[in-house]
Amino acid sequence: MKDGFIKIASVTNDLRVADTGFNSDRIIECIREAELKGAKVMVFPELSVTGYTCGDLFLQESLIKEAALAVKRIAEASAGDALIFVGFPFEYGNKLYNTAAVIHRGKVLAIIPKRYLPNYSEFYELRHFTPGFGKPVTADFLGEKLPFGSDILFKNTTEPAGLTIGAEICEDCWVPCPPSVSHALSGAELIVNLSASDELVAKEEFRRLMISALSARLVSGYVYASAGEGESTQDLVFGGDNMIAENGRIVSEAALFKNGILYGEIDVQRIRAERKRMNTFEGSHTEDHLIIPVSFDVTVTGLSSVPERFPFVPSEGDKRDRHCDEVFMIQSRGLRKRLSHINAKTAVIGISGGLDSTLALLVTVRAFDDLGLDRKGIKCITMPCFGTTDRTYNNAVTLIKSLDCDFREIDIKDSILKHFEDIGQDKDNHDVTYENAQARERTQILMDVANMTGGLVIGTGDLSELALGWATYNGDHMSMYAVNAGVPKTLVRHLVRFYADKSDDKKLKSILLDILDTPVSPELLPPKDGKISQETEDLVGPYELHDYFLYYMLRYGFPPKKILRLANLSFKGVYDEETVLKWMKTFYRRFFSQQFKRSCLPDGPKVGTVAVSPRGDLRMPSDAVAAIWLKEIENV
Repeated sequence: MKDGFIKIASVTNDLRVADTGFNSDRIIECIREAELKGAKVMVFPELSVTGYTCGDLFLQESLIKEAALAVKRIAEASAGDALIFVGFPFEYGNKLYNTAAVIHRGKVLAIIPKRYLPNYSEFYELRHFTPGFGKPVTADFLGEKLPFGSDILFKNTTEPAGLTIGAEICEDCWVPCPPSVSHALSGAELIVNLSASDELVAKEEFRRLMISALSARLVSGYVYASAGEGESTQDLVFGGDNMIAENGRIVSEAALFKNGILYGEIDVQRIRAERKRMNTFEGSHTEDHLIIPVSFDVTVTGLSSVPERFPFVPSEGDKRDRHCDEVFMIQSRGLRKRLSHINAKTAVIGISGGLDSTLALLVTVRAFDDLGLDRKGIKCITMPCFGTTDRTYNNAVTLIKSLDCDFREIDIKDSILKHFEDIGQDKDNHDVTYENAQARERTQILMDVANMTGGLVIGTGDLSELALGWATYNGDHMSMYAVNAGVPKTLVRHLVRFYADKSDDKKLKSILLDILDTPVSPELLPPKDGKISQETEDLVGPYELHDYFLYYMLRYGFPPKKILRLANLSFKGVYDEETVLKWMKTFYRRFFSQQFKRSCLPDGPKVGTVAVSPRGDLRMPSDAVAAIWLKEIENV
């Protein structure tokens, strides 16, 4: 449970129908193997002790008796700290129930009945079983008194805010209001499901969508373990479709028709962070459920998969393309509404030949095209000064002309030198005043041209720059509509590449690819040998690291030590741990010290789950301090 991670095992054991001795042996073998892998929660299929397909053999007293003895044997062989769910038929009050035995540290803690019994199509469970009930009663299990009912949760007491787990069985999750809803509202962060779902054409994808959606709706982890090979094939075939999901995301999934153990990790801290953010997720009604304490040993959970290096960018090609197209649509539709609302005659953009202004221009072109406006109404202005290189200048000019927008060049060197003379700034002193004066002069020009042409100044700064405060206050920090304010730098690159890949214009494509290949720079210091002398990532650190820190800090509220652990995994072989730690310190210092720039941001569309608008996602005081976060980093 360290850092909130817990390893799960979803198991389909080898099985012989009605052979409780063979089945319990295989279950015990799987438990021992999963223990060696560090699994803290293990889930076996529905009726895994006997087999789901016993039919009328469930009415035989001998089978029921041996099933109970097999569960006791499994429990006695399971002395570890894992919480284990095993399916078996259980008799209570002269009725038979389809249940899960819950085992922990060598004992059966409780018995959970299946609430909803399918009796349609190929299923006829009401022939043998009685529907379960919610409120727990006390039942006799081989001379031991145990709680029996579905409204039972298991809470880890090792940590102050330990993981809480609830269970349901197969059909329970297919009904309109499954027991897991009540479990989640009563505090369960992880739901386990013991299932026996036979295979039909297209059923696998439906199950996948259902489990994914259920975990998203419950804002929980969800473990699904289904019966597989070994069940009777007299009329049905079972494929062992095992899944582990977390809040709408399939963490891991087993291949069909192959018995075995599926492992995956659930991040409980992520689940809790999401629930805290959602005020519509009701609180924990723990009085509705019996809470049984369990204790997991505190260990470092090894992660079977490495977190993606680019959390803002989907790794799959087709999904990434759809994502990029949707982001373009959100940006352009936001701008389109603003242009039409104020009846703007023009859009004014400063084009530097860099990534951000390029993306802003592409978005503006799409908005103008959607509105049926002449692209000549897009007033693109290049404003070369002391740091402008031939490469970026030529790219800016060629880009503007390739898109058939209005081009204007305003050299600001003389204006800046006169300004330096007015305020007493030494032109050879390349300090922050030297740099910021250029940024503010450019913004003044854009604003004035917008006034002259009845237009709107389009902001080009991105989310990553806003997070770091890498913008000149009332310079490039300001605009009339900031189309890139919700787009992190790592995504900006993919958006421009996406546009280039889809373009049929070879010249435009070539320019976009060269812009992508140009180092990120504000170009405010004189070039050296005609090349950029001021590379942003040398000064503030790699944007891919900062975007990673930003995502996990704002999206889930993770503490620095956890983000650092994840980052060292994600960027292993790219940056050493010392480098990651160095730039993390920079990130937290800048994020806190630069909030005053975010407190007065212009309007701009939110495009993802992380945003810093003071009117939306980030209500943060400008004078908050980073001491707690920096202290934690120092103590890592």
